[in-house]
Amino acid sequence: MIADTTAHQQKAQPILVALFASDTHLNPALPKTTEIFLDFLQQHARHAPALYLLGDLFEYWVGDDNIADPYNQMIVQALHALHEHGVELYWIGGNRDFLIGEGFAAATGAVLLADPHVLEVAGQRIAITHGDAQCTDDHAYMEFRQKVRQSDWQQAFLAMPLTQRKSIIEGLRTESKMEQKQKSVEIMDVNNTAIADLFSQTQATTLIHGHTHRPAIHIHDGHARHVLADWECDTTPPRGGWLALYSDASIQAYHHDGKPVTTTAISD
Repeated sequence: MIADTTAHQQKAQPILVALFASDTHLNPALPKTTEIFLDFLQQHARHAPALYLLGDLFEYWVGDDNIADPYNQMIVQALHALHEHGVELYWIGGNRDFLIGEGFAAATGAVLLADPHVLEVAGQRIAITHGDAQCTDDHAYMEFRQKVRQSDWQQAFLAMPLTQRKSIIEGLRTESKMEQKQKSVEIMDVNNTAIADLFSQTQATTLIHGHTHRPAIHIHDGHARHVLADWECDTTPPRGGWLALYSDASIQAYHHDGKPVTTTAISD
């Protein structure tokens, strides 16, 4: 008699579908963060079918004509190598690097996505966004965002000399840091009504975003909102991490060192 071994077979392990990361704020002043992000691309992202970068990869981006900057070139080449390895690379601009354009896409192999974007993967309808458009309680920022996202403003800005653009961005960064010290955390977080509107607009069951630097899982009327971690590995303790989506529709958070994160969902 031949034994039936079906019941003894181990359950198939879920397959990695995609990784999601945002808010690395890469710049030469953060050498350890840069090193750990490049290690993430080499040690983790290269094993994923797809990597979604949801904004603020760079601390600032003044235009694609600055790709030749040695630091920017290093990051671009690392992303291009990942793409050449066979990883599909997708991009959504953040509030720091929304001026990334087709030049960057061509140099890295990334596909530039509109914000928000909806994925239908692993049996789920997942909305992805940077997250700043949902911070509607921060009225001053929303007015600024509306201005700089207009094509006329962007064309005028990109027509300026590179050195002038860098000077303007540096001034805006300094001003932003001063303003943030006077704002409450709640004002700079997403607005629940804006989140509900996004779920309704996209008909998504799951939302993934960054921007707020407050990694967590929130439950909105039965729908899960996953907030990505920001990266700052040049401080103590270091911060950073990513989300992994698997074929069984599970989503797991990981620290910058590759260790899984245990997260308790918050009901909003």
